[in-house]
Amino acid sequence: MELLLAKFFYPLLKASIALFIVIDTPGNIPIFLSLTRNLTHEKRMVILRKALFASLFLLIIFGLLGELILRIFGIGLNSLKIAGGILLFVISMSILLKGEWEEKSLDPESASVVPIAFPLLAGPGAITTVIIFQKEAGIFITMLSILVVSSVNFLILTYIHQIDKFLGKTGSVVISRLTGVFIAAIAIEYIISGLISTIKSP
Repeated sequence: MELLLAKFFYPLLKASIALFIVIDTPGNIPIFLSLTRNLTHEKRMVILRKALFASLFLLIIFGLLGELILRIFGIGLNSLKIAGGILLFVISMSILLKGEWEEKSLDPESASVVPIAFPLLAGPGAITTVIIFQKEAGIFITMLSILVVSSVNFLILTYIHQIDKFLGKTGSVVISRLTGVFIAAIAIEYIISGLISTIKSP
């Protein structure tokens, strides 16, 4: 029993908690609401569910072949951080200046992939985490942790409509503006982290 806990349960718990914290779906709920504020509940759920499956696919692929994929395309993790940061910063400016994400005409497939699946649900931090755990804990534990976290995120986002109703129209506007600031801050963190790591690397 102790061997099972040490070899399987504890590594799985550690990997799942780390990945859940990095993705921070509860903390990103205001962002998801802002990005889908002008959509019906049904369309919002379509986008969020497609985003979850897209992020699940991305994390599994990078958990299995992350280093190989980056090496083939000559992309470093730091470059991924900088690119994700720039993308988020552009979105944050739209929200701050206009109160919403301006690309309302995007179809669910496009909106669910960018920016919700990447870089919010499967961003540079999450991709880096799964690559590290694949090395430390092995593929099996890493894949299970991705499935566990994705399942928890699915449950959280299933109730996002109730959260939106609780906030109301005024609350949504306030949250939208604050969210723009937080997205900008996250974007700057990604960019600075990527730049510092690039400069420090030999």
